[in-house]
Amino acid sequence: MSGHSHWSTIRRKKEANDAKKGAVFTKVAREIVIAAREGGGDPDSNMRLRMVLDKARTMGMPKDNIERAVKRGAGDDKDAVEIVEIMYEGYGPNGVAMLIDVMTDNRNRTVAALRHALSRQGGTMGDPGSVAWQFERRGVIGIPASVDFDKLFEIAVEAGAQDVAMGDGEDNHEVYTDPTDLHTVSNQIQEAGLPVVSIDLVMAPKNEMSLPVKDAVQVLKLVDNLEEMDDVRRVFSNLEVTEEAVEAFESSF
Repeated sequence: MSGHSHWSTIRRKKEANDAKKGAVFTKVAREIVIAAREGGGDPDSNMRLRMVLDKARTMGMPKDNIERAVKRGAGDDKDAVEIVEIMYEGYGPNGVAMLIDVMTDNRNRTVAALRHALSRQGGTMGDPGSVAWQFERRGVIGIPASVDFDKLFEIAVEAGAQDVAMGDGEDNHEVYTDPTDLHTVSNQIQEAGLPVVSIDLVMAPKNEMSLPVKDAVQVLKLVDNLEEMDDVRRVFSNLEVTEEAVEAFESSF
């Protein structure tokens, strides 16, 4: 998870920009729909919905958009097109393992687009199970890097966190948890008076692959292109994302 914070920082910058165009709002609305469909429309009893609603509000998503998405997911909009959630598996350049988290209303369209995007940049789609075994689900809580790390570490570990990574500059501190402990740990951190800027569930690689900067940038460009697709929510890979790779990626545009 060493590079998760670096790439998360890039993603936040892009989302802040894309939100002005409405692209991210569409993706977040789909997340709200799925969360409400699976756990009901009450955020007090649906942790996943509560997390997505917090994310939507942080991005400045209009209240009407949020309410429509919740109603749609709860089944109040009978004319809504069904959205399904799928995790596709694949490989990027140099055999980097990838999990592509998708929300779509048309699987055939999405698969065709993914195949095209991967093959164009030296990747391939994988069979079910070919990649997933290399990842594990983890909770991640983002805390501003301005927060005292030692204080955060003590509070997080006491609350049941598995690990805490120090942020630097624009990169947040990150608290890692078992998925079932995510809500409890985040609540205790906030109750201790520390600000929480993000709460997320991710697929973390069990082992990361190190590549030369040039090759790593090629993978990051593929991840970036995939995450620009309307149906793609997130891409997880086992690439070790170094500061050098991130700097080279950002300077390549």
